[in-house]
Amino acid sequence: MMMATWNDMKSNLTSIKSDEMTAIESLAYLHAQRVKKGISQVELANRIGMSQPQLAKIENMSSIPSFSTLTRYAKGLGLVATVSFKPMATTI
Repeated sequence: MMMATWNDMKSNLTSIKSDEMTAIESLAYLHAQRVKKGISQVELANRIGMSQPQLAKIENMSSIPSFSTLTRYAKGLGLVATVSFKPMATTI
C-alpha cells in the first residue's frame, strides 16, 4: 500500500483558495525545515523570542502569523523570507 503524498492530497482540496494554499505550503515548508534540521519547537521559539505554545499554534495552523513573524521564523532557521509579485493571468 502506497502512502499518499502532499501533492496527491492537495489536488483533492478544492475548497481551499490558492492564496490560502500558498500560506499553508509556506508554513509546511518552514515546519519541515525545522524538523529536518533537528531543531525543537522550544529551541526555535527561544531563538526567535517566542513562546513554544505560540510556535505550536503557528505550526498547527491555529494561528495565522504575520509576515513579520514568518520572517522571524525563517531567520531562526537560517533562511530568508521573500515575497514576489507577478502579473495575473489574463483572459482575452
